Amino acid sequence: MTISQHAGVSVRLARFAALGALVVLLAGCNLFGQPKLKEEAIIPPETLYQQALGEMDSQRYVTAVGTLQKLERQHPFSEFNEKAKLMETYANYRIGKFDEAILAADRYLALYPSSKEVPYVMYLKGNSYFGQIKDITRDQQISRDAIDTYSLIISNYPKSDYAKDAKDKLTIAVDQLAGKEMSVGRYYLGNGNYPAAINRFTVVATQFQTSTHIEEALYRLTEANLALGLVSEAQTAAAVLGHNYPQSNWYKQAFDLLAKQGVSPQVNPSSSLAQLKQG
Repeated sequence: MTISQHAGVSVRLARFAALGALVVLLAGCNLFGQPKLKEEAIIPPETLYQQALGEMDSQRYVTAVGTLQKLERQHPFSEFNEKAKLMETYANYRIGKFDEAILAADRYLALYPSSKEVPYVMYLKGNSYFGQIKDITRDQQISRDAIDTYSLIISNYPKSDYAKDAKDKLTIAVDQLAGKEMSVGRYYLGNGNYPAAINRFTVVATQFQTSTHIEEALYRLTEANLALGLVSEAQTAAAVLGHNYPQSNWYKQAFDLLAKQGVSPQVNPSSSLAQLKQG
């Protein structure tokens, strides 16, 4: 090997060595990946629990949720975990993170189904659904979820502190569903799709009898059935309306509507609406 060849090899080796050093340096700086996470300091569970309590007392619920999650993460078998999950449900509910509150409630109910706090957790879950109920133009699945949750509280824990409020909110949620059915039914009625309208109004009349929409639903059934020539069904709807709500303005309108056809309210015993006649 000549001197010039030897020099060329040495230069190439030097370059490789420099490149290797640079790679090592860059790797040390961790530029090829995410920064290394610092190890989380382990804090005793009782310390974290007391810290979360203090944060809850100060209404710093967002911070409290973080502390409670740290407690569960660092000490998954701690004696404080049940209370921590309960507090996490409440904290998320208070700050309006309803989906997170529902998930936390479901975790609690799955892990502690026999806890005395179950009615309260279910109540928080129901309220988290209730807090998301939108106007009747939106999808009403949230209303159905609220109804299902409140119904469980009322049936399984009727003497609990939460049953009465659950009944009140259940009434509102049911009214919301009935309002949605009425809205769709009026749309069909206005477009001359009478069978579809009748289906919607019948749902309100048969399934949501305690709603504020029941009187109008029976009137609309009178109207839609008359439009289809189903006079007997129209008479029955009006008769049921008059029997249950004799002073209703909707009944007066139904009576007048039938009178224009030369008929009056009368129950047809074979009609599915006949069973709605109360008292």
